[in-house]
Parts: sequence; C-alpha cells; structure tokens
Amino acid sequence: MDLQTLTFLFVGATFALYISIAFWAKAGTTAEFYVAGGGIHPIANGMATAADWMSAASFISMAGLIAFYGYGGSVFLMGWTGGYVLLAMLLAPYLRKHGSFTVPEFISDRYYSKTARVVAVICLIIASVTYVIGQMKGIGVAFSRFLEVSYETGLLTGIAIVFVYAVMGGMKGITYTQIAQYVIMIIAYTIPAIFISFMLTGNPIPQLGLGSEMVDGVYLLDKVDQVVTELGFAEYTTQARLSLTNMFVYTLSLMIGTAGLPHVIMRFFTVPSVKAARESAGWALLFIAILYTTAPAVAAMARLNLMTTIDQPDQAQNLAYADRPSWFKNWEKTGLLKFEDKNNDGLIQYTGDKATNEMVKVDRDIMVLANPEIAGLPNWVIAIVAAGGLAAALSTAAGLLLAIASSISHDLLKGVWHPEITEKKELLYSRISMAGAIAVAGYFGFNPPDFAAGTVALAFGLAASSIFPALMMGIFSKKMNKEGAIAGMLSGIGVTLLYVFQHKGIMFVQSTSFLGDMDPNWFLGIEPNAFGAIGATVNFAVAFLVMSRTAPVPKHVEEMIENIRVPSHN
Repeated sequence: MDLQTLTFLFVGATFALYISIAFWAKAGTTAEFYVAGGGIHPIANGMATAADWMSAASFISMAGLIAFYGYGGSVFLMGWTGGYVLLAMLLAPYLRKHGSFTVPEFISDRYYSKTARVVAVICLIIASVTYVIGQMKGIGVAFSRFLEVSYETGLLTGIAIVFVYAVMGGMKGITYTQIAQYVIMIIAYTIPAIFISFMLTGNPIPQLGLGSEMVDGVYLLDKVDQVVTELGFAEYTTQARLSLTNMFVYTLSLMIGTAGLPHVIMRFFTVPSVKAARESAGWALLFIAILYTTAPAVAAMARLNLMTTIDQPDQAQNLAYADRPSWFKNWEKTGLLKFEDKNNDGLIQYTGDKATNEMVKVDRDIMVLANPEIAGLPNWVIAIVAAGGLAAALSTAAGLLLAIASSISHDLLKGVWHPEITEKKELLYSRISMAGAIAVAGYFGFNPPDFAAGTVALAFGLAASSIFPALMMGIFSKKMNKEGAIAGMLSGIGVTLLYVFQHKGIMFVQSTSFLGDMDPNWFLGIEPNAFGAIGATVNFAVAFLVMSRTAPVPKHVEEMIENIRVPSHN
C-alpha cells in the first residue's frame, strides 16, 4: 500500500479515536471540565501528564534541534527533564493538597487578593498562548507533509481538529484522549529509532546504539563528527550554544519554566488525593524518560542520515538535484526544505559556509518526521510517525487551551467579576474562551517567532519569570505578602518581555540563523529565549524588597501555609 493511503488510514483512525473519546467523555459539569471530576487513577494520570508535557517541541522539534546544535542542544533535554523533577517534588503535592481548580485560584487564596489572581491570569495567558503557538508550528509541519499541502493549509486543518475535541471534552475528555495519544506517540517515536539504530550499528536499542560502533568499525558519534566537519560545520559533540553562561541560564530557565507551567500543574488536580498526585508524578517521569532517553540517538542518527544523503563528502561527485530522492521532493512541497543552485552546476552543495551552501532552508522541525523516509524505512513506519507527531502537538495544545479557558472563565469571570454566575454559564464561557484562544494561537501560528522548541522556550521563560517564583514563595515563605507577590510577578514578566521584544525585534518573526548569532547587546551574552531565569531573579528580588516595606501576612494565611506543608498520606 502506498505511503499516502497508509498515512490517511493511520492518522484518520487516530483522529476518529480522539473525537470519539471527546464525545464519550463530554464534560457536563465545571469539575469535569476543569479537573476531570478529580477521580483519575495515578497511572492513567501519569500517562496523560506525559502526553500533555511532551509536546510537539519534545516529539518533533527537540531531536531536530539536538541534531543541528549537537552538544548545545542538550539544554532542552536537561532543562525540560530537570524542570519536571522540580515540579513533581517542590510544587505538585502542595498544590494538590490545597485543592484548587487552577493556579490563579491558589495564588488568589495564598495572597488573599483578587488583584493577585488577575495578575496571575495575565501571566498565565501570555505564557500559555506563546506555548500554544509552538504547538501550532508543530501541527502545521506535520499536517503539511503528510497531507502533501502547504504549511498554511496543514495548520488550518490542525486547528479544526483541536477545536472539535478540546472544546467538547474539557479536562475529562482531554485526559482520556491524552492517554491514547501517549501510547500512539511513544510507539511512533521508538519504532523508527529501533529500526535505524539496528541498521546503522546492529544494536536495536537506540540508547545503546548511540555509543556503539557502526558496521564499518567507526563509532556512531565519531562518524557524525567526521561528516559534519568535512562539510564545514562545527563538531557535533563539542559545539556549545553560544556560550557556557548562556547554556547554564538557558537550562535553568527551561527548568523553572517547566515547574511553573499551569497546564501541567493542573494535571495533579485531577487525581483523588495527595498520595495519588505523588504517584502520578513518578509514573509520568517514567513515561517521559522513554522518549527523552531515545531523543539523543534519534538526533545523531537523523543528522548523519541527512548529511550523507544530500552531500556525500566521500563520493567523487555530490548528489545531482535532478536525482534527489522522493523524501526530498515531498518536503520541498511543504516549503520547509529549499534548494538554490548558486553555482549552476546542478549538484547539491550542503556546507557550513553560508556563501556556498545551497540548502538555503532545512527547517529543524522536519528532522524527526523525515528521518524514517531518509533511512528508507517501510511506509507503515513512516505513517505511524505521522500519527505520533500529530498526537504530540494536539495533546499539549489541548491542555494549554484548557488552562487558558479555565483562567478566563473560572478565575476572571467567576472568581473576580461575576461570582454569582451559574455553573452552566461558566461552562459555556469556558468553551467560548477556548475557541477564542485557538483562533489567536492559530493566527500567530502562521508567523511563529522561532522553531517549535524555540517558541516553546519563550513560553517557558515567561512562566519562569512570573508564575514559578509566586508559587515557590507562596509555599515556602510564610512572610511573603500580596504586595510583594504582585510586584514580583509584574516586574519578572515585564523585564522578560521587554528583553525579548528589544532583542528579537517584533516577537513573532521567524528566526533564520543556524545557531543564532551572538548579539553584542545581549545582557551577559544571554539570548532572549533564555532570559526567563534572569526575569525570575528580578521577580524574587522585587518581591522580597516590596514585602519588607509593606504590611505583614494575615495570621489565617500563615496557618493555611502551615497546613499545606504538613505531609499527607491520603
């Protein structure tokens, strides 16, 4: 059966499953819409959390960025994994014990202020919408290739699918959909990796294949270094991302940004107890580890396959453009792969020299999806990867949209402006808010600020600079008052946004540099995507300064914090 037919069958079957689950688990109450009724089993919630957290940035973009950044791409691997550990250990159990529906609701209670709640909602919406834009980029990339249409048409198709099952199901439908999406995602990621690892090294375990010898006796990573350096690129295993300072701050920003992501935190409100929240955090980490330990192997093998297929330094003559393989032609149709014959010789020159490089565009986000085609794997494997890539983007997009919808309907409408609103109307406004969020994210998805992982990194930086410090101080500092928290959130996200706008121009402009050129005006050489950690530092400093000059925390709030901190075995 041809690839196009298989792709439609696999992707169509998964979409039918998602939409069926959404209708079966349609939320009828606000509790079901926001937290799935609070009765999800820890293992199931761990699987749903893994799917929610492992977005298009993890499935589609992370390995692609590691493939081109090499060692420098490890910031994404370390930052996102370490951040989840922070979230599981320092925040999730305490927030679950408090029992709020949303992060702004906890901040409102902890800081005894509706103003704090409104500020938290603003920060949440800014970070979440930016994050959704990254998912929209992934959706557009996946749909464009496997429907063989333009990126724009692929994005519109994805938006329609997200609208149906996210708006209908709420958290209840999204949870069960994400369980199915995790299974599809992990199968789609590991099967091609096993195939390619065995083809290159004879070892079917990708994690071991990365450090194994190839059939010619050369170690895989040594071979990648040899190929890329011969073509004029930086050595794969040593290149840093701009500077060590930048790498450190970038990793820290991704870590604390992960711990401050509201759509992931909300997952821990769906289980019946604090004990179940801890258990689901452990299960989620296990499920995440399966993909994250496979990603470095996928990255190295994809880079090697790409370079040796397009430009062959050990051959007498480079690949002729007229003889380019079918996968090359397929990705050219999407506009994400572009060739320009600069010397008019009809041959493809793919080098690290911008003046002679004729591969004028190789979008990093195509690497995971294109890798099975480049390696010549069976059509059914390529079709599975298509379904997995779409599952990754759709799962996180749904969780983020729910976080945005709940912040508007539950935290603003019901929590601040109209406390008397009925549950039926609150549910209606939640769905309207989600539809509006889809429209906004879709609009900016047509002009994303960066590659999927780069756009997501911006979102993590915004969450790191605003939400994470407020949560940490709310749990571990009984003295932090509402004035300090509000001032901290505003200053943290304000300085981060100012830095991003100042150094990226208009925020929503596609980056086209290979590794990103160092800007001499960057603060300590830190790129905009990594600035969230600096924003968080400003947040903490301003919060404690303002706290020292304003009224102390009321006694009942201190007692509430003490109660949250007491270990619970239920």
